Amino acid sequence: MSDTVLDGAYEALRLYRHGAFSVVCPTCHVPAGELCLTRRSVHAGRRRAHRESTQGHTLLPLLAGRPR
Repeated sequence: MSDTVLDGAYEALRLYRHGAFSVVCPTCHVPAGELCLTRRSVHAGRRRAHRESTQGHTLLPLLAGRPR
């Protein structure tokens, strides 16, 4: 994958706070919605925090809201 494509993908994820960019990075302590200080990668701790925050969610509640 070229650097331009990767930069564009990270920028879109950052802008809309999707995936790992929806949580604070525990490694470099940047807030949600910001790129990690490593620039070309996302810290493993941030990816792990995102997986832990979405664990147990199914696709339907994420799209339609949680049942009451």
